[in-house]
Amino acid sequence: MKGFLQTFVLLALTSSFVSAFDPSPLQDICVAIDEPKNAVFVNGKFCKDPNLAKAEDFFFSVKTPGNTTNPLGSNVTAVTVDQIRGLNTLGIAAARLDFAPHGEVPPHTHPRATEILVVLEGTLFVGFVTSDPNHTLISKVLNPGDVFVFPIGLIHFQVNIGKTNAVAFSGLSSQNPGVITIASAVFGSNPPINPDFLAKAFQLDVKVVKDLEEKFKMDN
Repeated sequence: MKGFLQTFVLLALTSSFVSAFDPSPLQDICVAIDEPKNAVFVNGKFCKDPNLAKAEDFFFSVKTPGNTTNPLGSNVTAVTVDQIRGLNTLGIAAARLDFAPHGEVPPHTHPRATEILVVLEGTLFVGFVTSDPNHTLISKVLNPGDVFVFPIGLIHFQVNIGKTNAVAFSGLSSQNPGVITIASAVFGSNPPINPDFLAKAFQLDVKVVKDLEEKFKMDN
């Protein structure tokens, strides 16, 4: 009996370690389906025969600056599995961030990735906000060579507070990190969210909400 209990405890502990958390999803939704013939492949991408792999499968260039002539004054060049096919199943991605003077990447989240950012040129003000109930803003001014981390799922932003262009690179802990830009998602959803709901949620006049929905509908 003693040996049985020891074995049981060992198995229970092992099971707890193995199942400590759910695996990271690679898509926003995955509706269960009973009939396999109508199912879709969900593990990112199908795989090439390893014997046919070549250097181009693991290469992508981000040396060209992104176009920042837009209302936000910024450009994000993504480097995900869609750009580098060899990233499939490796759980990482990257991005180049270009900023015009006073340009910004507005508040957003990555639902499937933590982000680590390295500033190469310019001066950025960056930060993230913790979840309910505290909503603590954790922020810092970054200069070339500085590194900052944005935890998975938390709302964060980057703003160029300098008078010159700024460049940064990000690493992300998913081959498909996803991005939810808060204002665009809320005010630019399709179909639109009832403006009365949003007016109450944001404590705004309904007319203001309708104007925002019209603007972000056109932007999207």
